[in-house]
Amino acid sequence: MTPISVEVIGYTFRPCGPFPCDADRSCGLTECFGRETLAFAFPALEKALKERFGDRVSVILTPLDEGVPERVVEMVRIDHPPLPIILVNGKVVPVGAVSVPRIAAYIEATL
Repeated sequence: MTPISVEVIGYTFRPCGPFPCDADRSCGLTECFGRETLAFAFPALEKALKERFGDRVSVILTPLDEGVPERVVEMVRIDHPPLPIILVNGKVVPVGAVSVPRIAAYIEATL
């Protein structure tokens, strides 16, 4: 079985979502609580998705800190996604945050 790819695109030390962290943990992550940056949220997301989906999912981070790849410029031009950009199997999904429940819903729909 080919794994489903999840790609997170964003700036490493920028927020991992549009809203501040709060005690509700609606993103489904606890390890990065209070740090609110992609640098801490991405490893927690990767761990959570691997625990839930195992080898059926691959999770990668494309940091924009050193420059924005042309393919990302094109995505933004066409789809206007919020940062961080979330791709599932190469397609922009309207998540706009590092959120296990929201990303998992797109993975499950693809399985």
